[in-house]
Amino acid sequence: MANFHRLFRVLLLLFTLSDSVIRTLSVGIGINYGQIANNLPSPSRVVTLLQSLNISRVKLYDADPNVLYAFSSSNVNFIIGLGNEYLQNMTDPQKALAWVQQHVQTHISQTQITCITVSVTTAHSLNILANSFPPSAGSFRPDLTEYLQPILNFHSMAKSPFLINAYPFFAYKDNPGQVPLEYVLFQPNQGMTDPITNLHYDNMLYAQIDAVYAAIKALGHTDIQVQISETGWPSRGDPNEVGATPENAGLYNGNLLRRIQSGQGTPAKPSIPIDIYVFALFNENLKPGPASERNYGLYYPDGTPVYNIGLQGYLPELLYSSSKRNVFSVFSLLLIFLGSLIYS
Repeated sequence: MANFHRLFRVLLLLFTLSDSVIRTLSVGIGINYGQIANNLPSPSRVVTLLQSLNISRVKLYDADPNVLYAFSSSNVNFIIGLGNEYLQNMTDPQKALAWVQQHVQTHISQTQITCITVSVTTAHSLNILANSFPPSAGSFRPDLTEYLQPILNFHSMAKSPFLINAYPFFAYKDNPGQVPLEYVLFQPNQGMTDPITNLHYDNMLYAQIDAVYAAIKALGHTDIQVQISETGWPSRGDPNEVGATPENAGLYNGNLLRRIQSGQGTPAKPSIPIDIYVFALFNENLKPGPASERNYGLYYPDGTPVYNIGLQGYLPELLYSSSKRNVFSVFSLLLIFLGSLIYS
């Protein structure tokens, strides 16, 4: 518990140090830009891809300076992460200040950084819930309440969102006989009605979001917005990962994006547009775990869409041949110059 309180002070410190430069998160659609792979395009090429997709909100899992420099003056808003390797040092205010100066203030004049995530406190898995059904009875696990209460107090004070990673895919994979596929893919279905509020849900993601809102309310807060920092569907998986197909991934992400673009809220929060970060931009071939972990991308590393959801992006070609011609041209000019010296 003492270690947690030291870490919680890091949250307050990071907020205090960065309050003058961190901007408010906008509502809409963002993308998770993971880089656990050895075949991804350079960040400068990714800039062009995201601009062609009209995506202006990106979440990183670190504060990679190569990415932040590549996106300078690009009008892309970034969530950056404080990796676990930095947590020990963050109990020292001077080292925390040094991290902010190096990873935030160095870039903030040209790259828009909107949020800093600290890995063990934000963003959260839905495993923090003890109950999620019906949504109005959502509650946090009792063993986590003493940790979540001060975090919620912080979010209330800072007017910052509560980030959650929500994957209806897992619920379907674990129990395909009981969870209707149409319900998790935003397809036409009978849905379910919350017996307490009489609110009707036609998809699982919205029910999960409202369950988190209910859990937050149970701890005394109604002024904190829930945002989905990760959601997605894999296009391929191991034999036991039921539902991991390109068709289902296309339906999930395509239908979700259309819902978000319409400005639709959840049944319990109809006036609050849903904010999401889709996972993920690229397939990542070095991620450990089941096959699905390496197949959440909207795109292959060469810029080819994994499936069609109406996003027509452009990843510029590598200019190997042009570079070689330039090298040969310079070399030829050098030979001509040396020749003129020899024969003059």
